[in-house]
Amino acid sequence: MQELELGRINDHLKVVRKVDFGYYLEGSIRGERTEFLLPNNEVDESLQRPLAEGEELSAFLYLDQEERLIATMRKPLAQVDEFAYLEVAWVNNFGAFLHWGPQKDLFVPFREQKMKMQKGQSYIVHLHIDPASYRIMASAKVEHYIDTSMPPYAEGDEVDILVWQKSDLGLKAIVDNRFGGLLYDKQVFRQLHTGDRLKAYVTKVRPDGKIDLSLQRWGQAAVEDFSDILLRHLQEHSSHLALGDKSPAEEIYDTFGVSKKVFKKAVGDLYKRRLIEITDNGITLIGD
Repeated sequence: MQELELGRINDHLKVVRKVDFGYYLEGSIRGERTEFLLPNNEVDESLQRPLAEGEELSAFLYLDQEERLIATMRKPLAQVDEFAYLEVAWVNNFGAFLHWGPQKDLFVPFREQKMKMQKGQSYIVHLHIDPASYRIMASAKVEHYIDTSMPPYAEGDEVDILVWQKSDLGLKAIVDNRFGGLLYDKQVFRQLHTGDRLKAYVTKVRPDGKIDLSLQRWGQAAVEDFSDILLRHLQEHSSHLALGDKSPAEEIYDTFGVSKKVFKKAVGDLYKRRLIEITDNGITLIGD
């Protein structure tokens, strides 16, 4: 029988019986069979039909106010072993409680807060199972949960990042919900904020396991890709572009989403191929 994962979306859960207030599903926790409820109001509304006995489905599992295992087909904002940027719903004498999707808010005890969390504010946290209570909780002490093993990346690999916090060199980020990375200020050409999720590219994995990141592809591959984009832009926009070597890096990034360095190399590439001419007021496509 399938071993259930608390705090995560579980696939292939089987409906064993229907009751007036929902459906009972089955699975195994620590080797023991258990049945648990999927309430009627937690069924995916897009189904627009009753669930059938024996039907398999995917659902997120958490504990309700009475510590009973509950299933929901609503997707949470984060799962156990993930990092997320979540808003504080309320606080009490024990800690803070975060909005994360399920009806029962996510608990952050005071011992897991770097500073006292405030209602309405959002924080980067890590979700985990408390080994003592077997409850899902979160911690704002994110650095304790960053994987310190050597990342398996090569230069140019695309990764998903969560912007974490400002540093002296740039912005710290969490890479693929696991590793620590850094976006250097000189490589960021638009406003980013804590909690932003976006794609990035690995420029280097340092000996200490930290990852240097860029929002643009790195090296010759980036230039070749952008050369094609720039050529298409000229073909589709009257064969002229009012940007050149002296244009601000911010203006280039706002237009194309690439660094000035990549832009200049792509212009040089098209010029060497005799596809454009460079003028005082930009670049112009030659012929057809």
